[in-house]
Amino acid sequence: MGNTTAPMAVEPKQPSPTEELGYQPLSQTQLIWRRFRRHKLGMIGAILILFLSIVFLFAEFIAPYNYTALHKNFPYVPPMITRIQFDGLRPYVYGLAKRQACIDPQTAELRACQDFPPEVKARRMPGVWVYKETDQKYYLKLFVRGEEYKLFGVFPTNVHLFGTGEPPNSPGQFFPFGTDKQGRDLFSMILFGGRVTLAIAPLVILITFLVGAFLGGLSGYLGGNVDMLIQRLIEIVMSLPRLALLLAISGIVSSFGQIPPMVRFWTIVGLLSLVSWAPVARVIRGQFLALRESEYTQAARALGASNLRIIFRHILPNIMSYLVVAATLAVPDVIILESILSFLGYGIQHPLTSWGMLLRNFVGQGFQFEIQYHAWLLIPAAFIVVTVLAFNFLGDALRDAVDPYTVDEVKEEAA
Repeated sequence: MGNTTAPMAVEPKQPSPTEELGYQPLSQTQLIWRRFRRHKLGMIGAILILFLSIVFLFAEFIAPYNYTALHKNFPYVPPMITRIQFDGLRPYVYGLAKRQACIDPQTAELRACQDFPPEVKARRMPGVWVYKETDQKYYLKLFVRGEEYKLFGVFPTNVHLFGTGEPPNSPGQFFPFGTDKQGRDLFSMILFGGRVTLAIAPLVILITFLVGAFLGGLSGYLGGNVDMLIQRLIEIVMSLPRLALLLAISGIVSSFGQIPPMVRFWTIVGLLSLVSWAPVARVIRGQFLALRESEYTQAARALGASNLRIIFRHILPNIMSYLVVAATLAVPDVIILESILSFLGYGIQHPLTSWGMLLRNFVGQGFQFEIQYHAWLLIPAAFIVVTVLAFNFLGDALRDAVDPYTVDEVKEEAA
């Protein structure tokens, strides 16, 4: 009689989540990315910020001139028109011929200075440089030789992305955005100024959120006297008018005399961080107050987790989405504050430059005079507006994308 074994019962195979739902569920990261891509303005803002960052990073290579180079023969050149020669599709500009014109006191029109009678000339009416195009064509070329520079401060070269390749005194110069009163190329200055402006903002945001997260988290998690002390400090800082405080401290710093450029740069970073951390700390305190009483935090505490583990393992990861969005939305505020400081003469100063500092050129002889005869000096303001809008669009898109688990999203995923 042989041994027989009863067949073992085979449990039915459990369907996988994909088989049960009929589709592959997306991870949280995939949902965030998909919703972000649907925000068209946010995508435009992200692409624009990425493009500007790359351009400013390679400013020495892209700019046809050094931003400090003076073209004394070409002050107040208006933006130059690039023409295309259809035979070979070669872009070119005409040479510049400079002459001085005077302003008619009755019509405010420009006329040749010698056409005015002697009694009018005696009033010393302001003169304006005007330029007439010559018949000589100067073709624009790629990778031309020009002023020497060090790419990224390391690699010496004299190759620029585009230009005419003419010597500095030649009438065949190319100024895409025109020049200022000293003959400096505005396009090159905007590129270098954008690098400084966009370098200040991330540094300020980093310092602001580190300080705000530390003090706000400490206040919300510990509570008691620590919370009361930090909150009173936050209230004092928030009660002070930011711009007035910045101007006062910047004025005190400026009274010390000539300050090295990089010391000035880090001083501006420190001052902007000083007036920006308090609102961040207050919001983070509220986040900590809510999360420290949550179920998973209480469970971790019951299992013997230390305070540092609870903060870094359970609380901070849950507010990272807020920190990213808030940081993106705070960048425009920093850019505007720095531009105001530099415009008023208390921010970035020569030999560095920034967009706010470039706008100081616009108030040389008065707003009305400059807007009528040198309106292109306002081009840096357009870059400020576009960059601020781009960061606002990006921040709005991130704010909508970090909460992808909505009813509409689930319905669309299940369809």
